[in-house]
Amino acid sequence: MNVDRIVHTVAGTFILLSLALARFHNPNWIWFTVFVGANLLQSGLTNWCLMSTILRKLGVPEGPGVGCCR
Repeated sequence: MNVDRIVHTVAGTFILLSLALARFHNPNWIWFTVFVGANLLQSGLTNWCLMSTILRKLGVPEGPGVGCCR
């Protein structure tokens, strides 16, 4: 897996997990969904995301330059 695929997989997992937690545990978990969505929006506008930077420093190979990878 490359940086781009990991970032998208983690973001999608966080969104689905937080929606399930908001539905079945506590409605305040919806704020985690808002946080992830805001980070995705920021990443799309600035072409930078913290998670991709961390993954690159850990040695994960970069993808084809789509999404938040440079």
